[in-house]
Amino acid sequence: MFKRIDFYIIKKFLGTYFLCLLLIIAVAIIIDLTEKMDDFYDSDLGIWDIIRMYYIHFVPYYMNMLSSIFTLIAVIFVTSKMANNSEIIAMLAGGISFRRILVPYLFSATVITVLNFYIGSFIIPPGTVQRVAFEAQYVDHEEVENEVDHQEIRVRPNQIVYMQRYEKRMQRGYHFSIDTFDGKTLKERTTAARIEYDSAFIWTAKNYTTRRFVGMREEVEKGDELTMDIALEPADLVVIEQHHEQLTTPELKAYIDRGTKRGLSGLNPYKLEYQKRFASPFMSIILTLIGVSLSARRVRGGTGLHLLVGAVLGVIYIVATLFSAALTVKSGINPAMAIWLPNVVYLLIGLYIYQKAPK
Repeated sequence: MFKRIDFYIIKKFLGTYFLCLLLIIAVAIIIDLTEKMDDFYDSDLGIWDIIRMYYIHFVPYYMNMLSSIFTLIAVIFVTSKMANNSEIIAMLAGGISFRRILVPYLFSATVITVLNFYIGSFIIPPGTVQRVAFEAQYVDHEEVENEVDHQEIRVRPNQIVYMQRYEKRMQRGYHFSIDTFDGKTLKERTTAARIEYDSAFIWTAKNYTTRRFVGMREEVEKGDELTMDIALEPADLVVIEQHHEQLTTPELKAYIDRGTKRGLSGLNPYKLEYQKRFASPFMSIILTLIGVSLSARRVRGGTGLHLLVGAVLGVIYIVATLFSAALTVKSGINPAMAIWLPNVVYLLIGLYIYQKAPK
């Protein structure tokens, strides 16, 4: 059961963590507002519209992104102050083991981890849709591209669909073909001048021609209209900017599974985002272990030295994560290995520092 000293540490840790985040987010909002002031003024939007359409989604995105490093800073600040005030020494002298002192810290880190996972999985993705759309319309002043060219997708293990041109707004494709194979042998090909999406994988082909290959014979069927059940949706044809960040975690997993079955290319950003939503929150626990073990000993330089070391470790972690992400997207390295490797390295560092911490 938690005791008074546990609630004391939890209160100081979580209070410092949220205060640090609020301060840095306030600074980020001021900087962002300064950069976009002219765009907001030209858009004739009211302050409430800007907050409702943009900043209410801006805040959770950047809070989640900066959470790990500010977890480390909060842990180091609180623990270092306690060490300088001889509170850590008093607890150890009173018979409380260093492992027991870690309990309220790890509990607080677990709370932060769960909160970050939930926000990153279910709050930020729909907010990113609104934020990206707002920036495109009022900041970048970009027109949404309405056409996608040369789309080829494996819709089933034995079926491949091709469209020379696809109109996103009309949900209509041109110069369509679907090939059905038996092993490596082409058994049937249907082509159409135009195909339109109806609903729930139902498409209507216009001016179609179906060729069936039976041995050395070819059977040809032509018509004006053909309703087809194709395991394909408009979302599978459309390349959306930052699409992987706009899907909730269950939607992201379903998209990856569906894309893998259909042989879609460019899935690495989706796989990386999926792994990141688990790895990034978990990093708060690892950094808490490092922070407590690093700053529990009273040293010359005090809180300032501890904060400097913590800031360096946090920056190195962010750079390592970005580097791993870039390698995954560009070089095709396994996303799980790339995104979890910094966590594993930091966990080993944390365990080593823990062994050297005061007992």
